[in-house]
Amino acid sequence: MDQLKIQGGLKLKGTITVSGAKNAALPIMAACLAIPGRTILENIPKLRDTNSMIQLLTQLDVKVEQTGDNTAILEPQSNQISHADYDLVRTMRASVCVLGPLLASRGEACVSLPGGCNIGHRPIDLHLKGLAALGADISIRQGYVHAKARELRGARIFLGGPQGSTVTGTCNVMSAAVLAKGETIIEAAACEPEVVDLGNFLQASGAHIEGLGTPTITIQGVEELRAIKYRVIPDRIEAATWMMAAAITQGDVTLESLRTDHLSAVFHALQRAGIVPEIMSDSVRISGTHQMHPADIVALPYPGFPTDLQAQMTALMTLTPGISVVTDRVFPDRFMHAAELMRMGARLRRDGCSVIIDGVPTLSGAHVMASDLRASAALIIAALAAQGETIIRRIYHLERGYENLTGKLMSLGADVERIKET
Repeated sequence: MDQLKIQGGLKLKGTITVSGAKNAALPIMAACLAIPGRTILENIPKLRDTNSMIQLLTQLDVKVEQTGDNTAILEPQSNQISHADYDLVRTMRASVCVLGPLLASRGEACVSLPGGCNIGHRPIDLHLKGLAALGADISIRQGYVHAKARELRGARIFLGGPQGSTVTGTCNVMSAAVLAKGETIIEAAACEPEVVDLGNFLQASGAHIEGLGTPTITIQGVEELRAIKYRVIPDRIEAATWMMAAAITQGDVTLESLRTDHLSAVFHALQRAGIVPEIMSDSVRISGTHQMHPADIVALPYPGFPTDLQAQMTALMTLTPGISVVTDRVFPDRFMHAAELMRMGARLRRDGCSVIIDGVPTLSGAHVMASDLRASAALIIAALAAQGETIIRRIYHLERGYENLTGKLMSLGADVERIKET
């Protein structure tokens, strides 16, 4: 198993291009199950998760061709296979997004209950509730969701949960409802840009959808969708991760090919901490020496500060003088990175769904272990600013969500090396 060795203390400097959004690419790829013909998707990031989705779609009899420029061509070969096996679904939660398209296009689906990062309880009951409202007969047997429907019919569906709207649930229901008869109204729909991107893709493919980006989405079902060429949005989480890495090293980094309108809450959080991004139309620069000061940050559903950046923000605040509080209202148990940051000298205290940070002058390199995708990114941010050498184990988590991470770090002048664990 590979590890990352990082020698801290260097300022990141340079320009990098933000990759395509993993959390948009995966449900869009899954939706291709219900679209006859050759769909061409551009800006698909080369990640462990997208590779897992390609394997899953191939198992479901979709022909997938990849080119060297982050383009994937997807073409269903038949409508005969509807079984998504445990060995593939267990590695990636977004695999459950095949449930809606399978049900809509093949009339049945047998999908293993999903896996993914260990960041707290994430049931799929809202997915199943929504699909059942469309007319599906659903049961769970031996760890698999079994769903059947002779015909899907539009319905009024409420997708709100204890921690807010369900992103993958909204994607699943929307992908099924576009081929249901009649009108579907999704209330308490997720508003995340990745959900909007899926909706834009479906609209370009012939679906009739109104209200994308709002809590109420109205869908008029159509008979069929058509294959198109479509470009996936840039990854706002990757972009913000690089901003925080630049800030903690007091570097000078320009990020290109991103959507600044998707990052308003992130810009606000950074400004509250004393970091002033230089925002252009499709790029952002973090530069110069800034005097950071403590801040209280709360992770909320979009348009709030993203839960997928809570760990990275926590790492950034460890070197901020004074007391900061980072709270996660989406996944209240998502703090497994806190103990590893403490190994590097951070002063943290967990209090319910918050972590209280008492900023320290310096962090020191240490051997640490990544517990999930975003916790891994937090450890990298801390390691870049720490004194001495940090070894990060279980970096396979990083490969799920950050394309060419080591290469991009090296291009910015970081002293980083991928090594084999001994």
